This record gives sequence, structure tokens and C-alpha cells, in this order.
Amino acid sequence: MKIAVITGASSGMGREFVGAIDKEFELDEIWVIARREERLAELKGTCRAEVRPIALDLMERSSYDVYKAMLEEEKPEIQVLVNAAGCGLFGAFMDMDMDQQLDIIELNDKALMAFCHMSVPYMPAGSHIINLASNSSWQPVPYINVYGASKAFVMSFSRSLGVELKSRGIHVMAVAPGWIKTEFFDHAVHDNTIKYYDRFYTAEQVIVQAMKDLRKKKAVSILGFPVRMQVRAIKFLPVSLVMKIWCKQQGK
Repeated sequence: MKIAVITGASSGMGREFVGAIDKEFELDEIWVIARREERLAELKGTCRAEVRPIALDLMERSSYDVYKAMLEEEKPEIQVLVNAAGCGLFGAFMDMDMDQQLDIIELNDKALMAFCHMSVPYMPAGSHIINLASNSSWQPVPYINVYGASKAFVMSFSRSLGVELKSRGIHVMAVAPGWIKTEFFDHAVHDNTIKYYDRFYTAEQVIVQAMKDLRKKKAVSILGFPVRMQVRAIKFLPVSLVMKIWCKQQGK
């Protein structure tokens, strides 16, 4: 049985990936994973492949056991793994709840790493892993501190994992978008600490670019010429200057 596995599939980027992956690959099933089962159920009948809703809270380690047991029982052939589940908080580090900030690391990093580790044994040559990083992956970001650091982990992990898995014929790509207006902002923004957003892209735009880059087997997918130029500039500027510019933009 050929399948795709997509986490964070109930909304935002994950939900957009479901349709894109279904169009791109010939699959028997798409396993869609998120906490909200009713949102996952809405995806049934929308794809060529059969959609299997799997309600799991990836902040809970017990969810790993459920997923691992499903793989051991059904022994599917995973053509694509998309780790799109994620969360963040915008604000001053000491003004935000510690447990909520720990949750960011639990979901953005630990769950992503765990799903890669559990899935790879079921991935044949020619398969793909797509990990959702961020434009915040490239530099320290004050006032988006933990979120930015968590996405820096995703970027570093994805690029190095891609090298390790190349001999097995498994391609790994990190998607590093700029600002995207999704439900993410409803949870991440709780005050006006972050005031400046240079430009917004849609989730659909990011996915279209990601699928183009997936076909080319790129290691990183970045949407938009301005964002690519920003990433290139950051590589040559002192980190202290980059942070100073960011803070000035936010009125800090």
C-alpha cells in the first residue's frame, strides 16, 4: 500500500499539502494527522486517494507509539512524509508562559524528528520528506525567540538528514516561507510586540513553489525573490546587525 503521511493536516499549510500531494503522487491512502478529528474528516472524499483521518496530539509522546504501531501493523510504503504540524508565540521571552514555549519545541522539533525516525524504515528509494521550516530559520529572531530557534533546528536537521539519506534514495526538503496568513497567527499573536510584516504570501503560493522545488529535488524551497534576496543578504551580514535591523523594524 502506497501512502503519504501529512501532519498538521487540519489547517493551514498542512491542509494545503494534502491536495497538492494527492495531485502529484499516485497513492492508495493519505494519512492525515492532527488533533481535530472533525477537521480531518472533512478531507474525506476530496482526494483521488483514500484519506485516513488519524486524530493525534503530537505534543504527547504517546502519539508516537500509536503511529509506530500503525506502521508495524500495516507495513505501508511511504512515498511522502510531510511534517507540517507546528506552533509558535510572538512576544518577549520572559512575558510568555514557559510551558507554552516548551510546547513549541515539543511539536516543531521533537515530533518532527520522531516522525522522520519512525517513517524512514518504510520509505523506498525515490520517496520524499518535506519539513516545514521558516524564514526565521536563518538568523536569531528576538521576540520570536523560541519559535525562530525551533525552526533553525528544522532547517539544520533537514539539510543534514538529506545528506545522510541520499544513499538510500530518499530526498529531504525544508520549506522556508516568509509570512503566511493562516490560523497560525490566531495562536501565535497575542499582543502587538510584532508590528511590522513586510509582505504576506498565501499558503497556496508556498505550496505551488514547494511542489516545483520537490520535482527538482531541492534541499530548500523558498518562495519569492525578495525573500531569497533577504536570505542571501543575511549570510553576509553580522548577526548583531541583522537583529538590530529586525528590532528597529518592530520599534524595539
